[in-house]
Amino acid sequence: MESGRHMERELTLELKQKLLKMQRDEITGSILYGKIAARQKDANNKRVFSEISRAERGHYETWRGYTKQDVAPNRRKIALFSVLSRVLGITFTIKFFEKGEDLGIRELREIEQELPEARQVMADEEAHETKLMSMIDEERLHYVGSIVLGLNDALVELTGTIAGLTFALANNRLVALSGIITGVAATLSMAASNYLAQRADGKSDAAKSSVYTGIAYLLTVVAIVLPYLLLPNQMYLLAFIIMIAVVVLIILSFNYYISMAQDLPFWKRFGEMMLISLGVAALSFAIGLAAKAILGVNVG
Repeated sequence: MESGRHMERELTLELKQKLLKMQRDEITGSILYGKIAARQKDANNKRVFSEISRAERGHYETWRGYTKQDVAPNRRKIALFSVLSRVLGITFTIKFFEKGEDLGIRELREIEQELPEARQVMADEEAHETKLMSMIDEERLHYVGSIVLGLNDALVELTGTIAGLTFALANNRLVALSGIITGVAATLSMAASNYLAQRADGKSDAAKSSVYTGIAYLLTVVAIVLPYLLLPNQMYLLAFIIMIAVVVLIILSFNYYISMAQDLPFWKRFGEMMLISLGVAALSFAIGLAAKAILGVNVG
């Protein structure tokens, strides 16, 4: 009966364009969730993702019954999803792409009076989101605290140290050397301290937690020191400006990732981290200038 109604329905050009877009979104979603299902080791997760993939395919067929056209999936979106999910994790990537579902829900509401099937599709989409968010359980999100510890400590400690050294030494190679020595030593110290603290609290995953802390610290060290390694010695002011820009970018990216993956407020966390990191850098900058003037240090 439904397919008969589909056959008889005359679509306006505007409505047909909307349905064709929805078809593309649904077939793209079906392929994406199918790929995720294939990568799952947990049997329940695999089943849920496979069910969602089939449901998205069903939505595609529903709209195809009206448009009488096949639509190719968005290959660029599929490729981007594959890369992001491997680098940033499935939780972040799904939530990132689910933001676009809000627009899809709005379009479904616009057409539900004309096409009653839109109500069922909306209900399915909302059920999918609930299932996904209650099911996804990624290891990296269990260690956000350890990552924050390493990242934040490196940003605050090393940004301040590098800022002070920049104007005390006025030599990119010396600043980079000092930053590398300080950063590597601090990485090992922070990882070891986190391990001992976790062990003292009776945590069984202390070693893994300390690894996350150490990696976060070391990667931050590399990002902060890199401008001083790449630019000529005398361009220390430019290196400093780039270093501050890198710090802002790290804080922005990390807080966006966490706010997206864990549904936390972005601006509050971003503001706090910026204030602390750049506040310490500004203070250290002033101390570096004062120390250079008072001690009469002149590095040629």
